[in-house]
Amino acid sequence: MGKVTGFKEFNRETVPYTDPAERVKNYEEFLVEVPEAHLKTQGARCMDCGVPFCQSGTGCPVDNLIPEWNDLVYHGRWREALDRLHKTNNFPEFTGRVCPAPCEGACVLGITNPAVTIKNIENAIVDRGFAEGWIKAQPPAERTGKKVAVIGSGPAGLACAAQLNKAGHLVTVYERADRIGGLLMYGIPNMKLDKGTVDRRVNLLREEGVEFITNAHVGENVAVEEIRNANDATVLCCGATTPRDLPIPGRELDGIHFAMEFLTLNTSSLLDSGLENGNYISAKDKDVIVIGGGDTGTDCIGTSMRHGCSSLVNFELLPRPPKDRAPDNPWPQWPRIFRVDYGHAEVEAKFGEDPREYCILSKEFISGEAGEVKGIRTIQVEWTKGESGRFQMNEVEGSEKEFKADLVLLAMGFLGPEETLVNKLAIETDDRSNFKADYGRYATSIEGIFAAGDCRRGQSLVVWAINEGREAAREVDRFLVGSTTLP
Repeated sequence: MGKVTGFKEFNRETVPYTDPAERVKNYEEFLVEVPEAHLKTQGARCMDCGVPFCQSGTGCPVDNLIPEWNDLVYHGRWREALDRLHKTNNFPEFTGRVCPAPCEGACVLGITNPAVTIKNIENAIVDRGFAEGWIKAQPPAERTGKKVAVIGSGPAGLACAAQLNKAGHLVTVYERADRIGGLLMYGIPNMKLDKGTVDRRVNLLREEGVEFITNAHVGENVAVEEIRNANDATVLCCGATTPRDLPIPGRELDGIHFAMEFLTLNTSSLLDSGLENGNYISAKDKDVIVIGGGDTGTDCIGTSMRHGCSSLVNFELLPRPPKDRAPDNPWPQWPRIFRVDYGHAEVEAKFGEDPREYCILSKEFISGEAGEVKGIRTIQVEWTKGESGRFQMNEVEGSEKEFKADLVLLAMGFLGPEETLVNKLAIETDDRSNFKADYGRYATSIEGIFAAGDCRRGQSLVVWAINEGREAAREVDRFLVGSTTLP
């Protein structure tokens, strides 16, 4: 695959972002266009490794045929590369932008050298496909007459709907928000995933026959039984949207918000009015604390920087990761190493240092005179292995500290789906409060109701949601007609 000696001749070069000091002035996507020659060179680095771990196992959850389209890009056969890409992934323009690329963590070249820039090449292929007009609506030639309701229009719901529609079923997607896309629309900021990119794919699905209904909160303003009676099957793809809270003294103070409230309101106001309507939580001229790392925390950082915050600190409970893989983190596991994401780079460009504080535990929110948050009291912690081999957290005596804060954003992850549908359906859940449905089958405890994505597996990646949406569609198809040709 690629050039036989390519990985020896060419160094890894990722597609750069625009300058951090400049990109914080707007909400435009920060990836820059690169010449075709650059992408061909990077595709040439894909080696004939025999067993491509990138596309299965610990690598890509949707089993992308990565070595094949790397080779096709190297040889300039872009249309064929696009066809291979779409065989396994309904939405490569989403994963090419927001996926952390577990494929690159499992790349065989990564054992001794920097991995192939798989994510960049994937994104370039699909963007070229749209630019050339190769990607068009492909409605099914025949309809089965079977009706399916998909509840939730995030990546799992959209993937499930796309596949079921290909099989000829009549699919209706219900979304409680005012726009289609779920996490893709309101959970990921525009500079990371332009909403025109989401709308473009949704419009294609509409042309192919998928029906979308917005402002439809199933279990609240739309009756669950009404949907079940009108359809032959129902698929729950409503995400894991219950945020993890921080119940310490002062939690009730004004100015403390969950990350998704902050991000959703910002994107909504941006799309509605370019932030002119003021219907969002502003970080302008505020001392901001983001509690929690990960992608959501980084997105809160990037959004706060674009508002014009006066300072920003990011609390992380765990220690700073090592620069290189630790002995207990061998290839092809996901490398748990120190990374500088886009938000961290933006803070450093403006304020001169990385915003992250490691091994820090929040103990109490400090109140201002009017019941607003004015700061946080913290303590350092250290992590040591106990007799069982598990790491234990211990507070470091004398390490107490206070941080100024006018705005605190809680980005500590999610606990599972909200209880509305659980209560309305009396559906069985697992010990983590997710809808109980075996991976690979996706059938819940109620006949004809399936579950996929974060509401089934817990908080996870967009690419895993696409994987589960596709596989759930296969099982729904089998349930409806007795067999399936869906992958």
